[in-house]
Amino acid sequence: MAKQCYFSQNNIKHIDFKDTTVLSKFINPQGRIMSRKKTGVTAKNQRNLSTAIKRARFMALLPYVSA
Repeated sequence: MAKQCYFSQNNIKHIDFKDTTVLSKFINPQGRIMSRKKTGVTAKNQRNLSTAIKRARFMALLPYVSA
């Protein structure tokens, strides 16, 4: 049974880099972006998610690495 996409399930149209609570759900404890297999996110939303996480890291809203 395939996992349901988090964003389509919660009717989120735009993945915002300023929404760190949602983005932190898709980052593992080491600070890496989790794969599609683990999260169940669609390919289109995974691309937008990774871009949003990278922008949030650049703006210092999320850490690059968790020690």
